[in-house]
Amino acid sequence: MKKYTYTEKKDTRSGFGAGLLELGKQNNQVVALCADLTGSLKMDAFEKEFPDRFFQVGIAEANMMGIAAGLTIGGKIPFTGTFANFSTGRVYDQIRQSIAYSDKNVKICASHAGLTLGEDGATHQILEDIGLMKMLPNMVVINPCDFNQTKAATIAIAKHHGPVYLRFGRPSVPNFTAPDQTFEIGKAVMLNEGKDVSIIATGHLVWKALEAAEQLAEKGINAEVINIHTIKPLDEEAILKSVSKTKCVVTAEEHQMNGGLGDSVAQLLARKLPSPQEFVAVNDSFGESGTPDELMKKYGLDTVNIVAAVEKVIKRK
Repeated sequence: MKKYTYTEKKDTRSGFGAGLLELGKQNNQVVALCADLTGSLKMDAFEKEFPDRFFQVGIAEANMMGIAAGLTIGGKIPFTGTFANFSTGRVYDQIRQSIAYSDKNVKICASHAGLTLGEDGATHQILEDIGLMKMLPNMVVINPCDFNQTKAATIAIAKHHGPVYLRFGRPSVPNFTAPDQTFEIGKAVMLNEGKDVSIIATGHLVWKALEAAEQLAEKGINAEVINIHTIKPLDEEAILKSVSKTKCVVTAEEHQMNGGLGDSVAQLLARKLPSPQEFVAVNDSFGESGTPDELMKKYGLDTVNIVAAVEKVIKRK
């Protein structure tokens, strides 16, 4: 199998900050709004460089979404920034009514998603945000895997007309994708071709999937690994092509099993290619306080669990 390496670990929220700053230099229609978390969202460089295009709305997330929707009417491209919990659950009504329903060109950028928020605990560790956003008509949902891909995604979504939910996180993770990559919305990335099982992963679980593939190779199992950075629109062609070859699939994500990537893949396969599937995801549970690594292990979102899911699903073929 193809070997992937990395020279550093970086947080994906910093990839967003770097991408936003670059966008600001490229397009003077790009504006940024933040709900009192400028440093946490790494939006401070944009604020310093473009103070007239940055709006600090305070702890008023619903108001931020309304302002962002209004700014699009004048041709601006607003990027909103706060924690994923506050970017979705707290403001679902405003997103549904003012942004998605009227197809406004707002980019909802959400940091500190999932269990890897860590010690802040269950109230902040939203695990259902992908489901909330993907169910909204007109909404694009993107969950990149590392710093470089998050930066590329941030730049790419400015060129897409319509609402986008961009999800990223706080912990430092292996930065292994190309710094000069072209990010294509809705286009899966083949990381390793295989014939025995398809591992379809998103976000922080992509690197874990690659680690699992290496361990599986030592056991004689040839795993195909696909990075699904765009959960909606889903790259159905790539998934069907892979599973038609391997005859079974494991999905891996830092999200609830209900409503996430695995749910979307299962719906696709049920309609077009019924196949055995196992899910590496949080199973109908809230999180808790702990270090990111401790939580990922406890809730079954690690390399060991991907390997076990592969061994289980292969027996079902």
